Amino acid sequence: MKLTTILPGFILASYAAANEQISTIYIQAVTASPAAPVPLAELEYDVVAPSEARVITYEAPELPDDSTLVRVGVYDPIAKQWASSTSVASVENFGKGYSPALMLSVDQSGVPISASIRGVRIDAGQTRDFGPQAVILVTATGKQPELNKPIVLSPEGKQVVPEEKSMLQK
Repeated sequence: MKLTTILPGFILASYAAANEQISTIYIQAVTASPAAPVPLAELEYDVVAPSEARVITYEAPELPDDSTLVRVGVYDPIAKQWASSTSVASVENFGKGYSPALMLSVDQSGVPISASIRGVRIDAGQTRDFGPQAVILVTATGKQPELNKPIVLSPEGKQVVPEEKSMLQK
C-alpha cells in the first residue's frame, strides 16, 4: 500500500478519537441532611456525532428509603461544587420496570451545561436493550435580531408591509 492512501486514514482516525469526550454524571438524594453526590454514570460522546453517544459505566444508585427526589448533574469532586446546572427527578425513575435515559446538554465545544434523567418504561415485546441510554443535546446559536433595520411607516403611523408580487408581475 502507498503512504498516500494510509496517511489520510490515520489522520481521520486520530481526529475522530480526539473529539470524543467523557463526562461523569453524579446523583445526590434530596433529604434533610444530604450526603455527598456519588457517580451515577460515565457518558462518552462526540459533539460532531451526538447520536453515537454511549454509556461507559452505570451504577444503580443506593438511595435512602426516606428520599423521594434526587438531584442529577455534573459534579466537581475536587472543588466540591456542581459544575453544571442540575435537575431534580423522582426516585421512581429507578424503579422496577424502568430503564434510565440520561440526557446531557453540552455546548459547541463539548462542555456540559446540564444533565437530567428520566425513567423509560421497559416493554419486553418492543426492545431487547434494557440498559441505560445516553442522549446528548448540542446547543446551537439562535437567530440573531436584525439591528438598525429601517422601519417604514405609512402617513397614519402604521408599519408598511411590502406587497408580494406574483410571477407575472415580476
